[in-house]
Amino acid sequence: MPVPKPVRPARRVSNELAKALIIDTTTGTGHAVMYNPEELQLEQGNVFAEVGIPGLDAPPLQYVRGKARVLTMELFFDTYETGEDVREHTAPIVRLLDRDPRTQAPPVLLFSLGRVQFRCVLTDAGQRFTMFRRDGTPVRSTMSVRLQEYVEVGVEIRQGVFFGSPTVSAAANAAAAGTVAAANAVLSGSATLHVTVSGDTLSGIAAAYLGDPGRWREIAGANRIDDPFDLLPGRSLVIPAPGGATTGATGRRP
Repeated sequence: MPVPKPVRPARRVSNELAKALIIDTTTGTGHAVMYNPEELQLEQGNVFAEVGIPGLDAPPLQYVRGKARVLTMELFFDTYETGEDVREHTAPIVRLLDRDPRTQAPPVLLFSLGRVQFRCVLTDAGQRFTMFRRDGTPVRSTMSVRLQEYVEVGVEIRQGVFFGSPTVSAAANAAAAGTVAAANAVLSGSATLHVTVSGDTLSGIAAAYLGDPGRWREIAGANRIDDPFDLLPGRSLVIPAPGGATTGATGRRP
């Protein structure tokens, strides 16, 4: 007769209500709200730019970057029963807008409500007072809070060759040079942008991008370069797709 397996006791779930906290990550101080917000509104999106290219009926859109997420809520404070000035409870949150003298910037915060954890900075805190004692002391307040996501990003700056998706400046530079077809190629992803540095040659660029230094004439033609030996640093060059036909260039390499 098989031995029955022991039954694992069910995990107990706490009925205690999670409390919303706004934590200053610099000092570790937690500011508890008096009542949890009834709702949280989270906004996120992207930024696109219009690329102005002469001759097109409508400008193409180019992805620029993502937007930081924004968390907004309303916090309710009521000290009518105790008779306290309600600003004693709201002021610590408003002070999170102040600049920290050690970092010369407002503190980075953590909004915590149970499983909702949001690293952010406080960008706006608006107070609305709706009840007062006879002497004018406010005892009820609704605070509108706007928290913007804080993300630490390491920025790497490169000079010379830029790999990746085409940028708005690439298309704009191509259009300014009068090459609408080249601008469209950059936007469609069938061409690449190269920004020249000191010592660059067309044959060297052709070798790096197209795998054949003899294809420098394709780059010269795409960018209307009359003198291949006059290649100044900082010039934006549209590089054709590497799958194009190879030209049988002979003679001196620029």
